[in-house]
Amino acid sequence: MKIFGFAGYSGSGKTTLIEKLIPIFKSRGYRVSLIKHAHHSFDIDQPGKDSFRHRQAGCDEVLISSSQRWALMHELRGQPEPDLNALLARLTACDLVLVEGFKRDPIAKLEVYRSGVSEGRLGPHDSSIVAVATEPGIDWAPDGLPRLDLNQPQQIADFIENYLSLLTRSSSRFE
Repeated sequence: MKIFGFAGYSGSGKTTLIEKLIPIFKSRGYRVSLIKHAHHSFDIDQPGKDSFRHRQAGCDEVLISSSQRWALMHELRGQPEPDLNALLARLTACDLVLVEGFKRDPIAKLEVYRSGVSEGRLGPHDSSIVAVATEPGIDWAPDGLPRLDLNQPQQIADFIENYLSLLTRSSSRFE
């Protein structure tokens, strides 16, 4: 699996960009998965639902299944948060794993930067950043990184595809 990350401060547009990139990669024949890091307590379950009640009652894992999808929730119950490698090991094989967050992990990543939103650049402090996606009008590349237009997801997808030397779907290992 090829892995590519997205880093930037909250509100910089990471999620919106990834949401635009996924259909582009899918249209090119890639099987795409995503791992997103949350910095706070989050819940995909709704209070009052059976799965929520079972988890609240103490289950370590709750798997919900239907004819449309399945989801596995795992409660850490005081254990340390798993690192990115442990999470990657849980994924089904695919062509491309997009990673949002995990900005300190040493994976190739795109910094998403918007003026007025971002607290500063991450690039000068993170050698894993291989390019910056930003809005038009911001003209700087002090660290020599390629600058991509945040509003041109096709251009960004091309960059990622070339950077990772992705295979076309017809030669994918996961067919």
